[in-house]
Amino acid sequence: MSLVLIVEDNEKNMKLVRDVLQVKGYETLEATTGEDGIRIATQRLPDLVLMDIQLPGMNGIDALRALRANEATANIPVIAVTASVMQQDRALITDAGFDAYVGKPINLRAFHDAVRRALETGRS
Repeated sequence: MSLVLIVEDNEKNMKLVRDVLQVKGYETLEATTGEDGIRIATQRLPDLVLMDIQLPGMNGIDALRALRANEATANIPVIAVTASVMQQDRALITDAGFDAYVGKPINLRAFHDAVRRALETGRS
């Protein structure tokens, strides 16, 4: 069973993502800030991180940079899950080094496909 860390500050979005993952048999961890996400990822070393971009305090892009800079978490795949859908936002997210991008509202098929691909391929 894969362990997935969800970093999301919106309670309803957190519940949706958690429930969708748990129904599919994934174990989940939760953080509501980028700082907590980094701490939990470093302590628990999940198989995948789902990262919102708009977070209180440290945003998701800065949190990703911190994960990539840490040898222990550098190879954990990270998927951006965000409502930032403008073309320049997507380019910024892609250029930041996320392994995939899932827009909100979440399309369940696309979400499941992105999670499955990230877990199968990991990071090199």
